[in-house]
Amino acid sequence: MVSSSTLVGTSQRKNVRILLVGDPGVGKTSLILSLVSEEFPEDVPPKAEEITIPANVTPEQVPTNIVDYSHIEQSDETLNEEILKSHVVCIVYAVDDDDTLDRITSHWLPLIRKAVGEDQPKKPVVLVGNKVDLIEYSTINSVLSIMEEFPEVESCVECSAKTLHNISEMFYYAQKAVLHPTSPLYIMDEQDLTPACKKSLVRIFKICDIDGDNLLNDYELNLFQRRCFNTPLQPQILDEVKSVIQKNIPDGIYNDSVTLKGFLFLHCLFIQRGRNETTWAVLRRFGYNEQLEMSKDYLKPALKIPPGSSTELSHRGQQFLTALFERYDKDCDGALSPEEHKMLFSTCPQAPWSYSTDIRKSCTVNEKGWVTLNGWISRWALMTLIDVNKTMEYLAYMGFNVHENDTQLAAIHVTRERRIDLAKRQSSRSVYMCHVIGPKGSGKTGMCRGFLLNDDTKSLIGKEFRTNVTHCINTVQVYGQEKHLILRDIDVKHALDPLQPQEINCDVACLVYDSSNPRSFEYIARIYIKYYAESKIPVMIVGTKCDLDERRQDYLLQPDEFCQKYKLLPPHRFSLKNNKKELYVKLATMAAFPRFQAAWILFYKHRLVQLWESAHLRQFGLMTEDPTLWWKAGLGVAAATVLGFVVLKAVHGLTSPTR
Repeated sequence: MVSSSTLVGTSQRKNVRILLVGDPGVGKTSLILSLVSEEFPEDVPPKAEEITIPANVTPEQVPTNIVDYSHIEQSDETLNEEILKSHVVCIVYAVDDDDTLDRITSHWLPLIRKAVGEDQPKKPVVLVGNKVDLIEYSTINSVLSIMEEFPEVESCVECSAKTLHNISEMFYYAQKAVLHPTSPLYIMDEQDLTPACKKSLVRIFKICDIDGDNLLNDYELNLFQRRCFNTPLQPQILDEVKSVIQKNIPDGIYNDSVTLKGFLFLHCLFIQRGRNETTWAVLRRFGYNEQLEMSKDYLKPALKIPPGSSTELSHRGQQFLTALFERYDKDCDGALSPEEHKMLFSTCPQAPWSYSTDIRKSCTVNEKGWVTLNGWISRWALMTLIDVNKTMEYLAYMGFNVHENDTQLAAIHVTRERRIDLAKRQSSRSVYMCHVIGPKGSGKTGMCRGFLLNDDTKSLIGKEFRTNVTHCINTVQVYGQEKHLILRDIDVKHALDPLQPQEINCDVACLVYDSSNPRSFEYIARIYIKYYAESKIPVMIVGTKCDLDERRQDYLLQPDEFCQKYKLLPPHRFSLKNNKKELYVKLATMAAFPRFQAAWILFYKHRLVQLWESAHLRQFGLMTEDPTLWWKAGLGVAAATVLGFVVLKAVHGLTSPTR
């Protein structure tokens, strides 16, 4: 939409290497020397030395090396090596010698193809007709047929080393063939864009279509222009662009906006007019390399994660994903239907997860089983913690780099190291990993999946709901702050199998046993003693199926005695049928305060509440007998409060590293 002179930062190469080949006497060496000295040399050596043209004197602002070939001084093996090292090959022929023109197709192009290899991308070629000062006709028509037969031929130019006609243009076309090649974008004989180019431009169109109406209105076109070329689109130019599209493609404009067909036609027109650099500027701004693949640096920018740190979504990352959710929630019901979910990821090679077997079973959904906004953000929080590179990759596919005008690193927050959290006795993180470990049949899978239930989705409990899923993630409130808690269901195949380090290390461990099975507790007791007794990882023991009759455990200590011995919080009784979510809050709190014994804090906090309620009830029971009991009750509550602080201070002292 702009002239090539306004392009900014469109090239990805750091240099261009040009090789000149051709039959003896066509003037290869003269062309090089005429360019350098700006005059025709009287004495021409068999071969010019390799020269380097600085970036500041080249049209594309890229350093350029120009290499000559001489059949007298160089062997065929050396020629093959030079072809492989070059970025573009200029085949020079003499316009007054038809034999040198015929040799382009009979010798030079086949030779270059053979040197490169059939399994490698074709080497860009520029055909250069020298000595136009000797004739009064053009050979361009003959060369055009060669371009149709050999797609690697990017362009052709006629020039004269003697009169300096088109010398600079010749090397400009060579640079352009490397930096803005035609063959990846355009099929000459079909006069149409390549499938790869169309696919890339379709993705770009969808990303720029902010309101999702399959049209680019003036506002969206202006944003597109600024993102790609760092300059606004003037209203007059915009009207001219629309007029050109309308004239050539009747359905290229709809409601004064550009359709996808119009967008593709516009880029086809750029290429036909020799303005490849415009289309390449767009493609590169959206992350594409010379092979029209998303470049690795664009998809996965380098991210340094210190040992003991974790990765979470930043505020900007959450904002972008929230806006994306709302954009594709077409019916505004606060959830993504399977079709809406599919459309959201239409700019990606595929969805990062399966809708039916993964995301719907790992995060919160509505009564239809559709992913809610909370579930959507939670699922991204999970992926960011366990595979941050995948998060960055998909953020790039969906246009974060373009919409936010920054790399995906702006969407990622690297937490401080765990050792610092331990020293400060408080975690700075907002996403915690809880490993849920227990023997088969203990109910740990149901406990994990129960984390996702609410009043509207309890009906989803069934065979499908109980299907094992590795991770379940949801939000919980920890002292008024929203945290993400991930429950990882550790698969225990055999009771005697040892746990691996990646199955042990976490922010908090939840050891689960079936309170109705007398042989269930022994497994987690041994797990605790072997892996967690000497660790700094907080541990919660949970007895499931408490709606059934509790059985005495066949172990030397009963669960309450075991917890008392190892200074753990008493076992939490849990039932999926009467799930009040306190368990998940406790787990998140223990993860948030890893060295401050959050479990004990909760216990004493609960005790303070009991003392308060007890004093309050006594007050009402005795108030008619003793009018001064109001005052006494107040003193009692104050005493209970002081006692609570003393207890907390004592606990703090026991956990202090200086004691």
